[in-house]
This record gives sequence, C-alpha cells and structure tokens, in this order.
Amino acid sequence: MDILLVASAFNSLSQRVYAELSDLGHRVDVVLASHGPTAIRTAVREVRPELIIAPMLRTALPEDVWCEHTCLIVHPGPPGDRGPSSLDWAIAEEAPRWGVTVLQAEAAMDAGPVWAAVPFDVPPVGKSDLYRNEVSDAAVAAVLLAVRRYGDGSFKPRPQSDPSFHVVWRDHFRQELRRIDWEGDSTETVLRKLRGADSQPGVRDELLGREVFLHGGHIEDELRGRPGELLATRAGAVCRATRDGAVWIPELRPRKASGDPAPFRRPAASVLASIPVPSRPQGGTSGIPAPKDGPLPHAGDRPSWLAEVAAPLELAPGRRTLTDISYRQRGDAGFLAFSFPGGAMSTDQCRRLLAAYRYALARPTSVLVLGGGRDFFSNGIHLNVIEACADPATESWTNLNAMNDLVEAVLRTTDRLVVAALGGNAAAGGAMFALAADEVWCRTGAVLNPHYRRMGLYGSEFWTYTLPRRVGPETAERLTTQALPVSAATAAGIGLVDRLVPVPAQEFTAEVDRLATALTAAPDLARRIAAKAAARRRDEATRPLAEYRREEMVRMRGIFFDPDAPYHALRSAFVRKTPSGSARPLAPVGEPVPGGSR
Repeated sequence: MDILLVASAFNSLSQRVYAELSDLGHRVDVVLASHGPTAIRTAVREVRPELIIAPMLRTALPEDVWCEHTCLIVHPGPPGDRGPSSLDWAIAEEAPRWGVTVLQAEAAMDAGPVWAAVPFDVPPVGKSDLYRNEVSDAAVAAVLLAVRRYGDGSFKPRPQSDPSFHVVWRDHFRQELRRIDWEGDSTETVLRKLRGADSQPGVRDELLGREVFLHGGHIEDELRGRPGELLATRAGAVCRATRDGAVWIPELRPRKASGDPAPFRRPAASVLASIPVPSRPQGGTSGIPAPKDGPLPHAGDRPSWLAEVAAPLELAPGRRTLTDISYRQRGDAGFLAFSFPGGAMSTDQCRRLLAAYRYALARPTSVLVLGGGRDFFSNGIHLNVIEACADPATESWTNLNAMNDLVEAVLRTTDRLVVAALGGNAAAGGAMFALAADEVWCRTGAVLNPHYRRMGLYGSEFWTYTLPRRVGPETAERLTTQALPVSAATAAGIGLVDRLVPVPAQEFTAEVDRLATALTAAPDLARRIAAKAAARRRDEATRPLAEYRREEMVRMRGIFFDPDAPYHALRSAFVRKTPSGSARPLAPVGEPVPGGSR
C-alpha cells in the first residue's frame, strides 16, 4: 500500500511507524507539516497515497486533504479523550492506565471515528521516556491494526457517539498548572510536575533572578535546605531543596527573550554558570545558598559557589539520588549503566563514562553489559552543548575525540565479552558505539539510525571498521548513504543486532540481567573470549585501529573547521528547532559530505 506520513517532526515515533510499516512491505513517504499546508498538498499530489497517517501532528491537516483522502490521526489518549495535552493530563492526574487511539480526521479535533485503540500501563517516568516507550509501543500496535483493517476493506470505524466511549475534552496544559510552589509542594508533587514537562515545554520558574524552564527531575534522599535553595551540582545537574526533601534538575532552558545566546536545553549547571550575578542576595527563596559577602564567581561549566557532590559508581542499597552512570555486579556479570538526557554525550559525559568503563574492567567479570536501561542508548556527541560554546568547531572536535577514546577502549577489551544492551533508540555515533561491543542486544521497540549524513558529517567512532565488519561493505554503504531509520527487526536481519529482546520497556533491565547471567555460564564462553582476542590481534596486524581513527578524523576535522560546511547550519537548526531542509525528510541526501568519499 502507498502510505504518506504527515508529521510535525520526524521524531522517534514517526521514525518507528515509518520503519515498521516499511518492514511490512508498504511504500512509505513522509512530509513535514511544519513546512505548511502547501507542502502537504504537494506531497499528497506527488505520492497519491492510498492512506494518510499522522503519527505526530501539532496542527490540523488541510480540510481539502482529509475530505478527499482517508487520514488517520494518532492520538496519545484513550478513546473519547480529546485535546492537545493528553499525556500531560495523564501524568498530572496520576492515571495508572492510559491508551493510544487511531481515529479518522474530521473538522472537530480528535472527534473522528475510531479505527483502533491500544491501552498501556503508566509507569512513574518522565513524559519523554513514556512517549518513546509505552506510548510508542501502543501507537505502533494501533497503527498496524488500523492499516490492516483499512486494507481489508470490511471494517467500519466506530463513531465516538458510541455510548461505550466516555468523551472528555482536556484543554491545553498551561504553565499555570505546572508552576512549582517550592514552599508548599511536596517532593513527590514537584517530581510529578517536572516529569510531566521534561522534554517540552519544561516548567517555567525563576533562578538567580532569571526566568528559565526546568527540564527533568530526580529525587534526592540526603541533601536538604530551605525550600527553593540550590544545594549542589552533579554531572551537570543542580540539586534544589523542596519543602520536605530535594530534587535534581538535569537541564535548564533560558527564555528566548532573555538575551541568552543559547536559549535551548543544556546542562543545568552550565546555564547557571552563564548567568551573571553581581552579589549574593540576602535570604528569601532566591535559590542561592547561605548569604556571604562578595561577588559570586563562575568557573567553567558550573557555578563555583555551588559544591560538586559526586555519587559513587556503586550506590548503597536503597539510595535514591541522581546517578547518570552506575555500576553493579551480579556474579561474573558486570553492568555499567548510563542515562543521559536525550541520549546526547558531551565531552564531560564521555570522559566520565570512560573512567567508569575502566573501573568496570578492573572488576573480576567475564561479561560486561553496557547500557541496559529502558530509554535512549546513545545519540552520539552533544550538539546542544556544542552549539552553546563560543567555539563550536573546537568543542565538536574535543567531544568527538572523547567519544572515540571511549569506543576505542571497548574495541580493545579482549579479556571478557562486552554486550551493548539497547533498551531504546541509538543514532549516529551512539549507534556506532554500540557496534564496538561483541554482542548487541536490542529491545524490539528501538529504532536505529546508523548514519551521520543528515547532519552533514562523515562520521567517526571507528564506524569504517565496525559497520562493514558486521553487515558487509555493500550494506554499510547503503545504510550510511540512504540515511534512513532502521527498525530493531531489520537491524537483526542485517546483522546490526545479535539478539532481539521482545519485552515491554519496564521489563528490559531485568531481562538483560537474566540473559547476561546465563551468558556467564555458557560452556563455550572461555573459547569465545580467546577467539575474540585472537581476532583483534589479526585485525590489528592487518590494519591498526589508529589508522581507522586517523582517516575518519582527518575528514571530520575538515568539516568541523570549515565555517561554510553544512554541518554548522544543520546543527544550529536542529538545536534551535528552526525549520530547515526539505519538507520531505526521506529525500535522498544530496551532495557528498565535505571531506567524505560518498
């Protein structure tokens, strides 16, 4: 069937719907609604689709389009739920169970007949995590069911006037409802508000006299202070006291009208460090620690007047605090978990993860698992941090070298098996990071983007060694030049992934534990480790890893330090969320990447 996806952004859900429909043999194209109704009409005229599906849509479809074609809208709410902030209300009202509905476009918003609906349980996680996992699983199941029903031709969608539907209109979830009362709200209430806006739109608040948006939240069980007081920093996050505890806030976003040259999400401590504070206010709930005389100095990527309170890699049982990197051991299996906002890995995060990896290598294990969490594995270098730097070219170079150091350490590990466990999506250098492991385990709901070209990059992370080694040179060429999303099933079919893990997101970590423990008991494990070491020696003799890295980095340096290279404009548009490029994101990538050979 010829299917056109209309989406406000080619986000994680849109990519997954595209990949899974393509896996079933449908011919799928995509048009971005952000480019306006003319772009949608043009795509409809050119594609002549049998069916139009909108997996993620912030604006209404043109009336002439939904009048003349069957258009199915994916709504992240149960049947009868209507309105633009469905997930926000579900989290705010602590709904234990929610759903996704595929309905037909009509004049009234979310009021069309229902083609399919799939429920899901709501775990206590952030909205973006929920969206990429439980919502995505339910949405894909509902879309595939609706497409089968449409193709069959005999199914009649149920009108929402059906008495079994409880119709509820939920208005836009405004900032007034998200506002945190630091004096009055409990820690659990603060966390719920933060998690309900962790990706977009954030929670509007004030810090150091500057209006900012707070993104993400984690509980802190030891640090305490006056409500609203800033207590410490850790790994780029800041800790803030509540009425009865404290929370960690990983990211802040300055208002666009604030005058900040980088008004987008970035590590909270670095945003605080960029706010000039001439003197320390006295008392109140300004978010400043205990009063002292003199100015507030700022240094590097965090305010020097806040202490950096590190967390141990191996947390004591029962502790509840922010830890973006942690290690635990179960028999002969070690588990190095990491979770970074948006899956992006800054220079600091890469270096800390490499230090943790070396710590894990010093432990007596035969299997070491990387990742294993329920969301993003990695999306490579941190474009937001790079864009905020005074010298983005140099920071791009530094960040990529730190990423390469980490990947090389994995590739040079020969005394145990290393497993990359992808509970969620991986892209660009993050996907290549996973390929450095001996085995890649992937939850069936994940999407991989093993390419760089749509950001104007040639790529590094030893991809010219690991990708052809896994899938062969012809498939490697196709993946990196077509630059299309790949479903977990397709990734397994072509050799990118060694094991599919068909479990819900909530069960992924436990299943990885079980599989890794079983692997340590495999009778041929010692033989496999020895064979791995021998293969690494042979490969090194044929062509050293240093040569792969040198060649990749020569090309990348030519891109980073060329002010006219498309990478800089593409990065800025991506980070600042400004329209760029074609309205058809699946269009073939045009000119070869500067410094590249394809």
